[in-house]
Parts: sequence; C-alpha cells; structure tokens
Amino acid sequence: MTQIPAAPDSFHVYDTTLRDGAQQEGLQLSVSDKLKIARSLDELGVGFIEGGWPGANPNDTAFFAAAAAGQLTLRNAKLVAFGATRKVGVRAADDPQVQALIDAATEVVCIVAKSHDEHVYRALHTTLEENLAMVQDTVSHLVANGRRVFVDCEHFFDGYRANPDYALEVVRTAAEAGAEVVVLCDTNGGMLPSWMGDIVSAAAQVGVDLGIHCHNDTGCAVANTLAAVEAGVVHVQGTMNGHGERTGNANLITVVANLQLKYGWPLLPPSALAEATRISHAIAGVTNVPMNNRQPYVGASAFAHKAGLHASAIKVDANLYQHIDPTLVGNDMRMLVSDMAGRANIQLKGSELGYDLSNRELAARITDRVKAREMDGYSYESADASFELLLREELGLLHDFFDVLSWRVITGHEVKPEGDSEAVVKVRANGVTYSLAGDGHGPLNALDVALRAALTQAYPLVDYFELTDFKVRILDQGHGTDAIVRTLIDMTDGERTWTTVGVGTNVVEASWEALHDGYLWGLTHSQVGSTPPVVPATPEAVAEPVGVSLA
Repeated sequence: MTQIPAAPDSFHVYDTTLRDGAQQEGLQLSVSDKLKIARSLDELGVGFIEGGWPGANPNDTAFFAAAAAGQLTLRNAKLVAFGATRKVGVRAADDPQVQALIDAATEVVCIVAKSHDEHVYRALHTTLEENLAMVQDTVSHLVANGRRVFVDCEHFFDGYRANPDYALEVVRTAAEAGAEVVVLCDTNGGMLPSWMGDIVSAAAQVGVDLGIHCHNDTGCAVANTLAAVEAGVVHVQGTMNGHGERTGNANLITVVANLQLKYGWPLLPPSALAEATRISHAIAGVTNVPMNNRQPYVGASAFAHKAGLHASAIKVDANLYQHIDPTLVGNDMRMLVSDMAGRANIQLKGSELGYDLSNRELAARITDRVKAREMDGYSYESADASFELLLREELGLLHDFFDVLSWRVITGHEVKPEGDSEAVVKVRANGVTYSLAGDGHGPLNALDVALRAALTQAYPLVDYFELTDFKVRILDQGHGTDAIVRTLIDMTDGERTWTTVGVGTNVVEASWEALHDGYLWGLTHSQVGSTPPVVPATPEAVAEPVGVSLA
C-alpha cells in the first residue's frame, strides 16, 4: 500500500473555472456570472481564482475592472490574471497584452509558456532559444512590477516525452527568472497515472515549487492530479464540476475532497468542505450546465442506494456501503425505490420522507405494490413525490383535495397565438364542481392551464405552482407507436421542487397522471396539518367553462 505523503507546509488550491472552464462547449459567462462564481469559490475557500485573460478577451477585461472597482471582495482567495509570454521579437515591456496583465491590478499573474519543442516551431514559428527568452523576459518583467508569477508549462508532459532536456530547460528558465510556481500541464489530457511520477520527479530536480494542471481526455484527470501530488507537486489546478474544453479539466471539488478526507490534509477553512455540495450546485445554476448526478461527493446520486442487500446493511450501519459520511461534503444519503428494492429500502426511504414503516407487514405490502407498479412501467427512483403519495394512500393519510370527473384535450396542426391545443377539465373540489377550459402550446400545456384554472378556484395557492420540466421515455419500443410511455414532471412552488411519474399507453395519458399527482402532492404539503379551505358555494354549484390562455 502506497504511503500517503505528509501535507506540505504550503499547498495551493487553484481554480480556473472562469478561464479554462469557460472554454467548455456551450458555456457562456457574463461579467455578472463570473462575479457570482468567484464569490462562491471564495466561500468554498480556494486559495486562487483565475479570472480570465485581460487584454485578450473584452469580457475578461471588464471582469477585472469590476473586481478592481470593488464589485468583488475576497476573504480567502487571491484573484489571478492569466496571460501569455510576450510575442516573438517584442520586448515584454512593449507588449500590450503583458501590460494588460499589470493593468488588471492583481497580486498574482499566471502566464502560459510553450514547453514542447514542436509547438515552439509550429505554433510560435520561432526558435527554441527565442522561446526561452520570451519566458525569461516576461517573468522577470512581471516580477519587477511587483507581481507574484506562476508559469503554466503548456503541453509539458508531451514535450518531456519528446524532448525532455528542452521541457526541463523551460521549467528552469521560468524558475531562474523569478516564477514562484511552475505548473506542469497535461494540455491534451493524454497521460495516465502511472506515467506521472517519473516525469514530475525529474522536473522537481530543478528546485522550484511545481504545480499540476490536468485535462480529462483519458478520464484520468483527478487520478493524474493525485499521482502528481504524491510525486511532489504543491499546487493543484482544476475547475468546478470538471468544466472545460473537450472532456473537461480535473474536477477541483473531487481533488480537494480526496486530499482533505483521504489524505487528511486541511486545505480549506474549517467547515468549508461541508458547503461543497451547495456551492457546486449553485455554480451549476450560474453556468446553466446541468449537474452530473453521478459526480463524486456532490452529485445527487453520490450516496444513493438502490440494491436491497445494501439497504439491509445500511439499516445496521450507514457506513457499510458509504466511503464517507455524506454530511462532510454537505450531501445526503438517499434510498432509491425500484424493482430492486427490498423491505429495508422501503423502510429507510419512508423514514427519509418522515414516515414510520417499522411494521414489517406494512413495509412488505408497500414493497410488493412498488414492485408490481415497476413491472407496469413506473419508476420511483426520481419521483419521490409519487412514492410519497403511494405511502400516504397505504397509510390512510392521503386527502382527496379534488376528484377529476373528466378531461379531454384536442390538438391539431393549426397554431394560434394561444397555442395549438385545447383542453377541458372537470373537477370536484370542496363539494364544488368546476369545468374549465385551457389553451396551450401542446396537449400537456393545455391540460396544465385548464387544471390549474379549475383548482385555483378552490385553492388559490395553486397559482404559485409551476411546471418546470417534463421528460418522456418510451419503455417498450417493440410496440412502436403503441408502446408504454413513462413521463416525469418537475414542479415547484418557489420554495420546494418535486417530481411525479405517470405511465400510460400514450404520452397524453401518462402526462396527465404525472400532472394530476404533481398538483395533489403540492396541495398535500401546502395543507398538511390544516383543514382545506372551504369555498362558500352550494355543493352542486358548477363554475361556467371559461377559456384560459397563456397570454
């Protein structure tokens, strides 16, 4: 077993989400977005935040100007301006992009330098000697202007394997010019963990603090980063949620959680790691890139258990099937309900939702019902709201807030401003019958408009409910258009979000079931413990049909 190294006296956690992470396909960050993310990164406790490339990118220039103007206050991190060595044949003092780094007014600057001889020849179109002069001149000029300088050696590992002497000479030149840290970059992401040690050890002979910057093209970015740490680097770079070009960068949260929880290195401020899940999800919201539920430590599925055997063991000790306590990273254990579930899963999931299912006979009955419904196409893994309605029904706790007497929807090719579909829903709530019509863009939208209009008459709070997502899956493609359809609907009231599932022989039927349960769950949780409001009307009162549009 490899012995875990002792924590170095000084270790850098360096985030490059705002620069390298922003190169991800489809990711666009405004100045406001970058400010929000930087504040979250500072809250997490990273040591350095690379803000972008001033002078080369107008948006990044504006970000540094906003930060200098007081719009960004950092308590834990230092803001870093990123740039490159001077241009070929131009003095650093005369290069406007080098000057832009100084004008960014950050204490720390990180510059990228070529360390692969082929890139010097074919990308810079210059000599190896001139490239070294560019590194020396740029670093020394920035140091002379009072900046702490880090140097990213681009393509270092590929360069070392092609020409080790030159790659090491770039590291040496940067160090002698005054670079505080020289970062070894696996720019193409092609390295494997077992290849890292010897190369990092060779670079360490130069006698400068080394860093590591890994891309994930082999799926090994985190593993390569940890291998480099074990070989002696004292500076790790990565991005939140693994954002980055192509397959992304090393996921900084995973790296830091491993170093802090597995190596025992106290890298973040006290209790900061417990905010990792919240901050990771918050940044995902700003980038508008959906979270990977299976992301280590902070993903929604990171501590989700499905197998009945696992659940039985977890009832004895939760850590029997968890490598850490989820609360250490601000996450939670979740029990999944599926056809693989045993009684223990159901009992634990019920407890998670606040229900006592310790009665073995009751738990067994619910388990059998879940498995039977799974056979029919239902899936409760992502539909906690539907599962809770099933529990409440079995426990005799489900209140009938409304009964659907009939519903129908008509859709066609003619698209009007109010939509292409018309629905009529007739419901009975609090002894009153309501028949409301709704127009919408598609049958589900029309049904939602009509049902909302009807229920709002009896329960005004329904007006706060909103459908936020809708997913459809064909379960048995062997039946073609006659296949079984499963739908998932997400709804929110502004404070909570819940998911319901529906199954049917057509998408409208399945969608209606999920929609119905979505409103029922919302009413249940808005009215639990209170008497549903009574509408002052005669029991047989019927609301006249009205048209409701989205306008």
